[in-house]
Amino acid sequence: MAKLDAYDTPTNVTQVDGEVVLDGPGGVGLSMTPGAAAESGKRLVKGAAQAQRARRKRLAKPAET
Repeated sequence: MAKLDAYDTPTNVTQVDGEVVLDGPGGVGLSMTPGAAAESGKRLVKGAAQAQRARRKRLAKPAET
């Protein structure tokens, strides 16, 4: 799989008029309902844990020559 150009800067999250507003790096921005934001948060935590495990596993492999 090709390496993605992932951001290393967390997204800012605020509330405006009952909506959850995300303002991220690179001009990324969107608003969500509270329910969608809560479910997205759960999915982000799960995805982050999976990515951390994959990264540790990749770094633990001996370098191929």
